[in-house]
Amino acid sequence: MLHPDKKILSRDGLGLSEIISRQQQFFRNGKSLAPSFRKDQLSRLLKSVQRHEPAILDAVKQDLGKPELEAYFAEVGMVYGEIKYHMKNLEKWSRRKRVMTPVTVKPAQSYIYHQPKGQVLIIGPWNYPIQLMLIPMIGAIAAGNTIVLKPSEMTPSSSELLAKIIEETFTSDYVALFEGGAEVSQELLVSPWDHVFFTGSTNVGRLVAIAAAKTLSPVTLELGGKSPCIVTARANLKVAAKRLVSGKFFNVGQTCVAPDYLLVESSVKDDFLKILESELLRAYGSDPQKSSDLGRIVNEQHFKRLSDLLQSGKTFVGGQVDAKERYIAPTILTDVTWDDAVMAGEIFGPILPVITFNSLEKVVDDLQGRDRPLALYIFTEDSKESDSCLNNLIYGGGCVNDTVIQLANHNLPFGGTGTSGYGAYHGKKSFETFSHEKSILKNTTKIDLPVRYPPYTSWKSKVMRFLLS
Repeated sequence: MLHPDKKILSRDGLGLSEIISRQQQFFRNGKSLAPSFRKDQLSRLLKSVQRHEPAILDAVKQDLGKPELEAYFAEVGMVYGEIKYHMKNLEKWSRRKRVMTPVTVKPAQSYIYHQPKGQVLIIGPWNYPIQLMLIPMIGAIAAGNTIVLKPSEMTPSSSELLAKIIEETFTSDYVALFEGGAEVSQELLVSPWDHVFFTGSTNVGRLVAIAAAKTLSPVTLELGGKSPCIVTARANLKVAAKRLVSGKFFNVGQTCVAPDYLLVESSVKDDFLKILESELLRAYGSDPQKSSDLGRIVNEQHFKRLSDLLQSGKTFVGGQVDAKERYIAPTILTDVTWDDAVMAGEIFGPILPVITFNSLEKVVDDLQGRDRPLALYIFTEDSKESDSCLNNLIYGGGCVNDTVIQLANHNLPFGGTGTSGYGAYHGKKSFETFSHEKSILKNTTKIDLPVRYPPYTSWKSKVMRFLLS
């Protein structure tokens, strides 16, 4: 919590209480209710992101060492796609929806109205510092809310640029941004919100949920966890290796849906490890530190944490580190057990532990007893094997014969379950997350059936029992 004598200030120098008051007034005036207004704001955001695209690519390069293609796809391209998708559909989504009315309340008609929730707080992470702030904000704008943003202080270049984009694009009585550390997030969470959207670690997510509960603010938590990747003897090993390497080491493993560890069937373990080693060589060369396609660990704290995890098991490939550059080579660890430190929590880095199995049924049974992951991936050409995971395991989402790219489809809601979070967004689900579905039944006074009113005579009872049976 901030010292009482200090205030958190937006870019235009306004304090939190003043921003909240101004946004409440803006919302009450009803300006954001019109779909035309929302589309115009999304258009303004699109043009602003396009204008700042080179600066965005440079900022995430400074903060995370992201290769340009990775940065474009994850930080810019996905944002473009999401804005355009919402602009195309929000008018249709905003219309009232007529639903069936049971005979017991005929001749009434029933409708669902989508209304904005009101004031929304979005707290973002550091691993995708632009995308994971803007994509939820797009849904909040499309639904008609006012918004307060809090980007991560761990990626300062991206945070500063995002603040500039927001300041140039919106007035603070509509969208405002507060920079700063954890104390700023804590101060923001003291106020009641109509919705809080948080992306980050499970531990911090718990604190956000506790703080929001004190003001009865509804929350979406996009967290993480240990997402397994299963490779069976029936898999196309060559394709599996390419797609596993791509998904695991994108953003050097600092991705919430990255495969956290590998479960490989023992009969193909040796062959698959050789193919993985070959694929790492093809992707990043004999000296990955010199590769322009590999980013860096976000800060010294995470570098130290990840370096310590390298002591688990045996290093099959990789293991090199450079503290000055915050570099950790893409690493595969073998002879790993569930008791090793690397398996104790989400890795969130370029380290892939390998555990072998003999029975997929046993794997499914083991995973059922563990925390529910944000994602799960299985490589197999046997539909019975993939169906076993799809039908018997509960997790946020995932792929069969691929990794990570489920996020690229607007039509797939993205979110976790259990300790990997709750609530979802992307595409229409974002609009729904930031909307309130108001149920309305419209009746007529021209017909007024007496069966619903007391006294409840025997004939009324017979009629009601007939209608409801």
